[in-house]
Amino acid sequence: MNESFFRERNMTEVYRTHEGYVAFLNPERAEQLASLDLIKKVILQQELPGTAEPGIFPNEPALYSWNKDNFGPLYIPEKGATVAITPETLPLYKHIILRYEQHENAKLHDGKLYIDGKEISQYTFKQNYYFMMGDNRHNSLDSRYWGFVPEDHVVGKAVFVWLSMDPEGHGLLDKIRWSRLFSLIN
Repeated sequence: MNESFFRERNMTEVYRTHEGYVAFLNPERAEQLASLDLIKKVILQQELPGTAEPGIFPNEPALYSWNKDNFGPLYIPEKGATVAITPETLPLYKHIILRYEQHENAKLHDGKLYIDGKEISQYTFKQNYYFMMGDNRHNSLDSRYWGFVPEDHVVGKAVFVWLSMDPEGHGLLDKIRWSRLFSLIN
């Protein structure tokens, strides 16, 4: 197998490993590839639901068996919203309450949240938060790894589509989605 083999099949994200190749494909394309005589086998690399992956937010595998392929459900805090602070929710929200909500006297002690010396059983958020997802799902360190982003940390806004590629296109000019270039994002 060489570069032209992958290029002819519009496989742009292919990586060689000591065991073979890793390619990012949808199930239909993987099935087409598996049907070729020269392919020994195709293995789906996807984490199953309930399989905790190290490093995945909130880094509490005993409570949240999440991985990059099966994540959530998760409530993303918004300004004025109130959540119950329980042993199950504290791992989700402790970082943003302690770091971004601007409490001088907020601390954790024995698995409980205290603000101004009082144990907190519910919390009302002071700002909006976002869950950021990378554009290359399997190769992105995003909110699945580091959690929520406070609104005051968002420094830009997407205004238009700069480039849009069609992985099914043949040849460079056919891969570009010309009708989407420079279209406005609402």
